[in-house]
Amino acid sequence: MGATKTSLFSKKQNELANMAKAIAHPARIAILQQLIKKNACICGDLVDELGLAQPTISQHLKELKLAGIIQGAVEGTSVCYCIDPKIWQKYRQLFTDFFVEVNEIAKGSSCC
Repeated sequence: MGATKTSLFSKKQNELANMAKAIAHPARIAILQQLIKKNACICGDLVDELGLAQPTISQHLKELKLAGIIQGAVEGTSVCYCIDPKIWQKYRQLFTDFFVEVNEIAKGSSCC
């Protein structure tokens, strides 16, 4: 979608779409699951855990970081990543609100 078209939608709709886009790849879901499972910053362990090439993982980490879902800190020659809890909670609430809203609309619907 072109940058000019996003202005047709609310801030909340754009945020939700950006989050969905950021996690819309199985490798990114796997990365997030590893970060959540470890409940700590991960430095370089993802290649061994996921079996993907380092450049591939780096690209996915970049996308997650651009979306603000994860944060990275330089430690020596490595960058360590972890979930950004504030952003994670914000997006969790956005998705929850969205699904509650859709569920409320669907309750009274007789649509196919």
